[in-house]
Amino acid sequence: MTYQFIAVDDAAPRIRRITLNRPEKRNAINNGMRAELFAALEAADADPAVHVSIIRGAGVCFSAGYDLKATGEEKPYYTAGGDGSWSRHVTEGWLRMWDLAKPVIAQVHGYAMAGGTELAAACDLVYVAHDATFSYPVVRVISPPDFQYHPWLVGMRNAMELVLMGDPISGDDAVRIGMANRAFDASELDERVIELATRIAGVPAELLQINKRSVHRAMEIMGIREGVRAGSELQALASQLPSTKAMLEGDPVAQVKAAGKRE
Repeated sequence: MTYQFIAVDDAAPRIRRITLNRPEKRNAINNGMRAELFAALEAADADPAVHVSIIRGAGVCFSAGYDLKATGEEKPYYTAGGDGSWSRHVTEGWLRMWDLAKPVIAQVHGYAMAGGTELAAACDLVYVAHDATFSYPVVRVISPPDFQYHPWLVGMRNAMELVLMGDPISGDDAVRIGMANRAFDASELDERVIELATRIAGVPAELLQINKRSVHRAMEIMGIREGVRAGSELQALASQLPSTKAMLEGDPVAQVKAAGKRE
């Protein structure tokens, strides 16, 4: 398959690597990239030669988040319309990743913003550079996140700070609060992630599937699936706020960039 927005290679035996490949746009996530990403992940899931997938970003960062300038693009799958359609749509996509049989690793360097943090959270494991940053500046000007995984992954107090402030946290802090597994020097990140993926890939694929699912089922018993779906409706409610409507009538891209800067 020929890709426009991603690159795919086999980084090592039984390891499929997907690189978000819009470095000139800081790997901003448009619908075309999402369609290709899901297609590549599903192909890996169906390939008996693949046991684990890695997602990383080309250029200076993992991803700057959803491409706010991309409009009118065909969505990769149907979602019912009405208020909240976008947040429901992207949440369905991230849950599709959770439901894959084989583990998916996020490899984060530079920064992951907004939708980029959601993509990382949808992966089963997250390995980061020490100096990577995670942030969601959209919470300061538009709405809560589309994919509201926070209380389950990082706990109530850390979740409150993330969604009330939207400030960047370092890769080391992401590990400390449970958003990521381990942090490494940026120069070693590729090598170390391949080492860890190789360790995982040594397990039979059918056993990996059950092992992965056992953790997800426990999270679902704790309400994560229902919670993130309910969160998408709250995201839609935020779009009706007077302050949000006024901001969206202006330049939302500039507003989000401004919100990402500490005062």
